[in-house]
Amino acid sequence: MPNRIKAIRWQEIATPLAAVILALVVGSGFILFVGENPLIAYKILFVESFGSIRNLATTLQRATPLMFTGLAVAFGYRAGLFNIGAEGQLYIGAFAAAWVGFTFTGLPRLIHLPLAILAGMLGGALWGSIPGYLKAKLGVHEVINTIMLNFMALYLTDWLATGPFHGGSWVPETARISATAALSRLYPPTRLSGGIVLALAAAFVAYLILWKTKQGYELRAVGLNPQAAEYGGINVAKNTIIAMAISGAFAGLAGAEQILGLHNRFIVRFSSDLGFMGVAVALLGKNHPVGVIFAAILFGALQTGSAAMDRLTSVPRELITIIQALIIFFVAAEYLIRRILRMKEEA
Repeated sequence: MPNRIKAIRWQEIATPLAAVILALVVGSGFILFVGENPLIAYKILFVESFGSIRNLATTLQRATPLMFTGLAVAFGYRAGLFNIGAEGQLYIGAFAAAWVGFTFTGLPRLIHLPLAILAGMLGGALWGSIPGYLKAKLGVHEVINTIMLNFMALYLTDWLATGPFHGGSWVPETARISATAALSRLYPPTRLSGGIVLALAAAFVAYLILWKTKQGYELRAVGLNPQAAEYGGINVAKNTIIAMAISGAFAGLAGAEQILGLHNRFIVRFSSDLGFMGVAVALLGKNHPVGVIFAAILFGALQTGSAAMDRLTSVPRELITIIQALIIFFVAAEYLIRRILRMKEEA
């Protein structure tokens, strides 16, 4: 039995690594097609992402919001829920954090910053609990709900930032947050902020909740088999709402980090699909907090290095998007193959 557990753990690690390697190999074919050397292109990608402290800091800065959104999707998935609404929860959390940041300007930093972060968490949790409630009480699938709520969050925050809370400039944005609500820069030449510390802490908290608490046991039991969990005395409806609320809180933290640590105001449509990228990060990270951290760093590195690869070679930065898609394809293929084999065994 211990040997089987070890084999499963190694498989959990080997699958994402194999997916990344296969994606890079296939990507090499595209690089050769445009007349460049794949080794040189990938060397530029690596050096630009990790070759210096400044480059590493930039990679971590771009990975930070993906850690939060990846945790959001992974947490929901562990409870058997596909939270595709991290983008909307991110926007609600971002606006809530910004509102606290530019409204309560007289507060000391020790109160103002935690309050703004908490507002982002609560905003995301509230928005995430809506599809959780609809799923638990009405049986409406969470994918449909979260897609709908993504659009609602997007247009709601558009109206808030250009209407009642417009900052007064020609740019569709709110007023700047107070300096007491801003996250400190960890490496000033770059935009890396204390958000990376929050992201690592969030991953640790997610792990503790899921694997070290009674609540986490119930959530994972519901995710594995809701019928068996209910038969065992677990309230499936309650745990569905709790899972989506916590998942939304992580996504809301992503929005808060972007506002408090990067933009210092709410800007309409500021997210570059960070919520949707969280799905890819969670999938590559095998829906485990530790895996999510490393997957987010990988995607952050790809984003950081793509600009240099585009600038120094004739390889277009769109290749990175192709590589990201290939990574997800190969990871998803493993899920599909495993499911087919399981169906054959059951037959």
